[in-house]
Amino acid sequence: MAGKGKVLLVDDEEIILDVSREVLRFLEYDAAFAKEGASAIELYKQEKEAGRPFDLVIIDLTIPEGMGGREAIEKLRRYDPGVKAVVSSGYANDPVMQDFTRYGFSGRLTKPYRINEMKTLLEDMIRKS
Repeated sequence: MAGKGKVLLVDDEEIILDVSREVLRFLEYDAAFAKEGASAIELYKQEKEAGRPFDLVIIDLTIPEGMGGREAIEKLRRYDPGVKAVVSSGYANDPVMQDFTRYGFSGRLTKPYRINEMKTLLEDMIRKS
């Protein structure tokens, strides 16, 4: 089945990865997953250099055991200024979530994810670009 786009989701919580995997499959997106920013950046570079770039990256803002969204987006933007990335967090009042464009993100997704919000965000970021 041809997917609607290619998404890289970065989160350290296994339950988020599991649920997101099912949601993205249901919504017909090709998805890859990483548990922290450094491994996500390597995967992003690998896929781009192989001619299979990601259409969108969704990055958890806070990853205690690794690189979180704020640092990861800086490194991704240095590598690919055209990267489309969405910051994800359960802390809606965090300054990065409030003013995501200032920090280099194209959008935001608040946890817990709701399937309709995720669907709309993906369509806005990928399909209408």
